Amino acid sequence: MSVTSQIRAPLLAVEGIQKKFGGVAALRSVSLAVEYGQIHALCGENGAGKSTLMHILAGVHGPDAGCIRLEGEEVHFESEHAAQKRGIGTVYQERTVFGALSVAENIFAGRQPVTHAGRIDSRALAAQTERILADLELRIAPAALVDDLSPAERQMVEIARALSLRAKVLILDEPTSALTTAEVSALFRILRRLREHRCGIIFISHRLDEVFEIADRVSVLRDGESQGSFVIRETSPDAVIGAMVGRRIERRRAGQAAVWFDAPPVLEARKLSDRGRLKDVSFQIHRGEILGIAGLAGAGRTELAMALFGAVQGRSGEILMEGRLTRIRSPHEAMVAGIGYVTEDRRRAGLYLEMGLADNIVAADLDRCGSWWASPRKRDSVAEPHARALRIRAVGLREPIQNLSGGNQQKALLSRWLLRKPKVLIADEPTAGIDVGSKAEVHDLLMELAREGTAIMLISSELPEILALTTRVLVMREGRFSAELRTADATEEKILQYATNTVENWS
Repeated sequence: MSVTSQIRAPLLAVEGIQKKFGGVAALRSVSLAVEYGQIHALCGENGAGKSTLMHILAGVHGPDAGCIRLEGEEVHFESEHAAQKRGIGTVYQERTVFGALSVAENIFAGRQPVTHAGRIDSRALAAQTERILADLELRIAPAALVDDLSPAERQMVEIARALSLRAKVLILDEPTSALTTAEVSALFRILRRLREHRCGIIFISHRLDEVFEIADRVSVLRDGESQGSFVIRETSPDAVIGAMVGRRIERRRAGQAAVWFDAPPVLEARKLSDRGRLKDVSFQIHRGEILGIAGLAGAGRTELAMALFGAVQGRSGEILMEGRLTRIRSPHEAMVAGIGYVTEDRRRAGLYLEMGLADNIVAADLDRCGSWWASPRKRDSVAEPHARALRIRAVGLREPIQNLSGGNQQKALLSRWLLRKPKVLIADEPTAGIDVGSKAEVHDLLMELAREGTAIMLISSELPEILALTTRVLVMREGRFSAELRTADATEEKILQYATNTVENWS
């Protein structure tokens, strides 16, 4: 920020922006300014208007009123391409990479270097991609197909594509939601380097610890209105949360009173292996327990979840439900056995995006909606109590789920399993990309389910979440468990040591 004091006009100024969709006000006279060489965080609950503002800046939507000034000049973006040409680079929360294309083809889509003959210069394309990947400290081959990458790696490809534009203003919408601690550190080093080169960065995130680590300033939206802009060193996380939600968010810690340790485990896995990352994994989970599964990306956590849910082929080992050997070769057999699975990638693998809220809630239990055909009236009557209980914000039960905010989508996905009342619920990154208010509601829901006797396997990259909710933590590394820790004795540092093999192996 040292360079900004000599410059009158900010790099980017948003003045009195208003936007309505179908008569509903998404933004009401929103203003903010991003200085040269500034990392400006934008915070707010899901549905506060952050994505709408980002889409206006990126040229996806036009504002109904107000203006945008770039380097002191009023600008009008008629398309995303027009915004990119003026120096606006955007990384969306919902990934827009093309799975069937290579990493290099995604990063330079529509901008591939060409030879004098007008053909794509494959050698130059690979070399340019390698330089960007090296800057991000990514060990990914330029020729690798994006479909073969992990969610975290796909997210980094999105970021690499934005960086390749050499943007004056870089907008990042939840860029760290799928990243490991090491990947976040690498990204932050890149952002600080861009700041030194006078790039303005809008950093949209629900992770306030990251906001306070990387940002210079934070602006808050609530219900489409500005709630203030604060210098990071002059404010606090509690003050920002208060501006975001208008109420106090209580910090809770799970108790152990509801755990039935004296009864047989509700689920036991013996020597689970697959053709990829799982290697003789064995563990137990008891009724009423929230069991944490921690580890770095690629350690095998999601592979374990999918093996338990019958979603992988070639699995070996045994699964016992309430002491009885249970054959699980498909998700249907897993559901019949009493296992539910909240996937980490709700949009690609969990939700039916073009279908309505009610359809998504009842998707795992259609028998409740009719015997041989689904009655819309019955479907709505089944879904409505769950939507109301979880305070899912939508225009109606038939609103397409893709129109809902990330937090409301996640609550809809959780309500699907509340309907089935599973004995075991596998929750894979259940609060990724949702705001602090929705996160608190999801935490309360998981703890309430545990109190009612559901066994919950919580997979999370957020160690504070693991430590706040669980009774035990199993740490995965390279397809195996490297440690079992009582949460009362665990720390973030200790978990990371076992996850990164910096302590003696547990056996």
